[in-house]
Amino acid sequence: MNEQIKQIAERLKGLRDSLDLSILEMAEHCKRDPKEIQSYETGKSDIPMSFLFDVAQHFNIDTSTLISGEEPRMKSYFLTRYGKGVSIERNKAYKYQALASGYKHPQAEPFEVTVEPNEQDIHLNSHEGEEFNYILEGRLLLRFNGKNLILDPGDSIYFDSSYPHGMKALDNKSVKFLAIILK
Repeated sequence: MNEQIKQIAERLKGLRDSLDLSILEMAEHCKRDPKEIQSYETGKSDIPMSFLFDVAQHFNIDTSTLISGEEPRMKSYFLTRYGKGVSIERNKAYKYQALASGYKHPQAEPFEVTVEPNEQDIHLNSHEGEEFNYILEGRLLLRFNGKNLILDPGDSIYFDSSYPHGMKALDNKSVKFLAIILK
């Protein structure tokens, strides 16, 4: 696992320790299997953004704090210059760039997401809230609640993110899209 995932894993464990919660208690709060929590905290497995979002929402902290380790400070606005958002590469297929990481307690989490071509099957996840995706480049296969939807540049979709969903780049080309997760 990459260094960035290990650092996020340490922050997750640190959060749990600071809240004086056992792995079992953390799993109950997050509605996850304790083995899953343990694998995230060791940094030996990928940590889904949906999980980070759920943890941040449940414990009233900013998602960007878990990602970057820095507390957001801005209250009126936060400017992110092109290519300068806090980045996280979950794995070789997904790269997220947080676009509001310095804004304190945002009501939505905007990301620029890049999905690389990958032969593996689509990994489904779900999280509380709603999500808006706007395709910037490439073609995307979005599996949503058992349906396969193909999105082209300029297409957008707004959906209840509690339903299982996952993505895959098409045409053996990268896909770049704007994702806004609403709490």
